[in-house]
Amino acid sequence: MTTETFEFQVEARQLLQLMIHSVYSNKDVFLRELVSNASDALDKLRLEKLRDDSLDADVSDLHIELDVDKEARTLTVRDNGIGMSYDEVGKLIGTIANSGTAAFLEELKEAKDAAGAEGLIGRFGVGFYSGFMAADEVTLVTRRAGEGQGTRWTSRGEATYTLERVDDAPQGTSVTLHLKPADPENQLHDYTSEWTIREIVKRYSDFITWPIRMVPEAKDGEEAPAPETLNSMKALWARSRDEVSDDEYHELYKHISHDWREPLETIRLQAEGTFEYQALLFVPSHAPHDMFTRDFKRGVQLYVKRVFIMDDCEELLPPYLRFVKGVVDAQDLSLNVSREILQQDRHIRMMQRRLTKKVLSTVKEIRTKDAERYATFWREFGTALKEGLVTDSENRDAILAVSSFATTHSADEPTTLAQYVERMKDGQDDIWFITGESRQAIENSPHMEAFRAKDIEVLLLTDAIDEVWVDAVGTYEGKRLRSVAKGEVDLDAESEEKAGEEREKQAEEYAGLLGWMREQLDEDIKEVRLSTRLTVSPACVVSDAHDLTPALENMYRAMGQEVPRTKRILELNPGHALVKSLHQAYEASEDRTELAESAELLHTLAVLAEGGQPKDPARFVRLVAGRLERTL
Repeated sequence: MTTETFEFQVEARQLLQLMIHSVYSNKDVFLRELVSNASDALDKLRLEKLRDDSLDADVSDLHIELDVDKEARTLTVRDNGIGMSYDEVGKLIGTIANSGTAAFLEELKEAKDAAGAEGLIGRFGVGFYSGFMAADEVTLVTRRAGEGQGTRWTSRGEATYTLERVDDAPQGTSVTLHLKPADPENQLHDYTSEWTIREIVKRYSDFITWPIRMVPEAKDGEEAPAPETLNSMKALWARSRDEVSDDEYHELYKHISHDWREPLETIRLQAEGTFEYQALLFVPSHAPHDMFTRDFKRGVQLYVKRVFIMDDCEELLPPYLRFVKGVVDAQDLSLNVSREILQQDRHIRMMQRRLTKKVLSTVKEIRTKDAERYATFWREFGTALKEGLVTDSENRDAILAVSSFATTHSADEPTTLAQYVERMKDGQDDIWFITGESRQAIENSPHMEAFRAKDIEVLLLTDAIDEVWVDAVGTYEGKRLRSVAKGEVDLDAESEEKAGEEREKQAEEYAGLLGWMREQLDEDIKEVRLSTRLTVSPACVVSDAHDLTPALENMYRAMGQEVPRTKRILELNPGHALVKSLHQAYEASEDRTELAESAELLHTLAVLAEGGQPKDPARFVRLVAGRLERTL
């Protein structure tokens, strides 16, 4: 057969060099990765055979086999699973651009310690290449179930790899590692040692549902012993809590999530009655790098009577809990269940409701009992969880109960809405919030001046989803959620009658200026009025009570939805010297050409103060430069 030689991509070469030069302190992870890949291949073959009985594949004895040759110093990990075609080998093994290699390399550079670096393996789908930590050369032989011809892939982990078609390949995949010499000082163990292999399999892969077999080493004068199964194959979710250690749970999490750091929380659930199922869910300790991308694979593994059915069953948890990993084993579903059937199955909907409530109640328990772990959870997953405030009205109260937000009350400690309400001042009827890109930007916003002066607490919301959920929620315990940058704000502590009289007097005095500025700025604003929220700044722009904010308009446009541009309201501070001077100039002169430029500058400065951009930056620069020139 013809052998073809190919070059690795630049990123792939960088990755291989990192593997070969021992980036990871624990070299044992290569065997864990290869066994995990083999287990996945067996799952896929059994499922494909269930769905297509005509598939020409032997499923009578699915297993993983470990074969050690001490003389040749090789270790082979073999399975009789789904296998790969020639094209699939070239795509999945020879090329790893789709495995997130660039992101892997970037995070590897940022990893602060060896443990952090080790945690990245598998997370980006590059586990196969970990074999080069222990081997000088790797040979892969595979044949896809149902096909007649196999493929051999070989590489020394340098610049190239070879591919050739072979006729005598058995069904499945075998990966043969030509091992490096043992180097205990660098944590490179002797992987031809039976004891070492047994210990690694027991530690990492005991729970795998397929038998992992190895022929024990024969003693002198004895016949070769029969293959021995190294793992217990016990489904952890089917065993009682006191029979399973935390380490075993953690290894199952690592196996199904390809995240080699320990989970933040383990959640068990067993439902009995008319519809029985068991669930073992995990909350990760960090967010996946692609959690907010369109291609992110969410969902938990679905089993039916301990038979693997689906790797990422999206119907079992809502999208805002997409970071949760785990296993759900149902007793009463069909083995031939499809995604279309799942979407309509009432049992699945019942399971989703129960699992969702269980996850939220667990997070609430963490918030109550362990502030440090809750802080980690909210930092990593709070943004995703808040999506549920918009999409899941049934569980909105439960989500609010576990949500926390930055606030002017504390620079470091976030607050819950319940805590905010407890601290509300006498006579305060609303929960005030402000949205923006960063805490620093919104704390310095002109909209905050009156609230700061009167020491009224404001929620500081900086996630994009915050623009949406506050409107969806509307109220909390009878208190309105109100934006400090929308509608009219009256925080005057004096009597309404006295405050109203003063405002009426000012409005009458400034009526001419306000009307004139409204005409001058007609393209950009729909109203000019005096402000009750400003104490320091001369002006600010606000949205009407029921209008879209600029950030929300931009969000809709980014999603491809066209929304009409909303004119906003310009508020002037009648106590500011600049506004007083503007009023005096308006009253004193009928030639208001230069005054019109001042009005335009004042409006643009108000837009800049809230983090916006001038409509015409070049014109703004010219106007400012002209004013500076005349004042020098």
